[in-house]
Amino acid sequence: MRYRVLGGTGIEVSVHCLGAMMFGAVGNSDHDECVRIIHAALDQGINFVDTADMYSAGESEEIVGKALRGRRDDVVLATKVHFPMGEGPNRGGNSRRWIIKEVEESLKRLQTDWIDLYQIHRPDHTTDIEETLSTLSDLVHQGKIRAFGCSTFPADEIVEAHHVAERRGLLRFRTEQPPYSLLARGIETSVLPVCQRLGMGVLTWSPLASGFLTGRYRKGQPIDLTTGRAALQPARFDPSLPVNATKLDIVEQLVEVADGLGCSLPELAVAFTVAHPGVTSVIVGPRTMNQLESLLKGASLTLDDAVLDRIDEIVPPGTNIYQPDGAWRPPVLADAARRRRPIADRSAA
Repeated sequence: MRYRVLGGTGIEVSVHCLGAMMFGAVGNSDHDECVRIIHAALDQGINFVDTADMYSAGESEEIVGKALRGRRDDVVLATKVHFPMGEGPNRGGNSRRWIIKEVEESLKRLQTDWIDLYQIHRPDHTTDIEETLSTLSDLVHQGKIRAFGCSTFPADEIVEAHHVAERRGLLRFRTEQPPYSLLARGIETSVLPVCQRLGMGVLTWSPLASGFLTGRYRKGQPIDLTTGRAALQPARFDPSLPVNATKLDIVEQLVEVADGLGCSLPELAVAFTVAHPGVTSVIVGPRTMNQLESLLKGASLTLDDAVLDRIDEIVPPGTNIYQPDGAWRPPVLADAARRRRPIADRSAA
């Protein structure tokens, strides 16, 4: 396993990062098996583990904490804060009040005295970014976290946060964690170039495009919409919908590329994300030991220029074939009232 420096921090992390989202009630509820998966990843040279407080309502952090007993010093540990943790107001978001409370809860669940990378899981427009950066800077000074970053932030908000930190003498986001895959290349347009200019590390998520690049969903083959991810979000997988038909067409072309290389489609998908110079590490999130072994088997796969040129022909650079599950949607797009003048003021005369 190769290692790369994480965003100018001097911390070296493996090019594959073990994502723990599938550990716990949402994915694999067998704690002992999850611990074995984590240990197997560490034994294969992965030294970077990413989780979040909201994954299985804290259960994922608890599992990671169990797995790292006696091995904590060898692991770069990342977690995240933002999403609600329980009912009622002030139990989520990016406020000083919530971050200070929740970092303590994460430390307890993870059974550690410090977090190497603490990430803001999504933007929060109800909280001034200066408030968030100030809180995170304080946590670094207190030794509770070593560095901090953001996740799924648009490029303009990354730049704004950088400028606020510079003007106010605060520490800055060292990393960004965006979605990136063969079917979701939108971050190539601005997020990755911005991160490169600002010297930020990038750890990408969903390299298998919410399951579409696993090889399980193929054109002309029946898709069971009653189990797994398809049951949770059937509109994402229903082959009768044009957007999904397009994805299936593209998958067939990508399968041809993988077959030509003698590798699996998941191996091709992960290798593609690793090849971008702006990407530090790619998060792989197995639910089972077999999935981990399958993903690690392709760790040495190198895509040459001819292969990458062919991929560019199939999915042009900067193109999102679909909106990744869980990707942040700006309020100006989600709220129609923000995009429309009062009806009496909509005409030119």
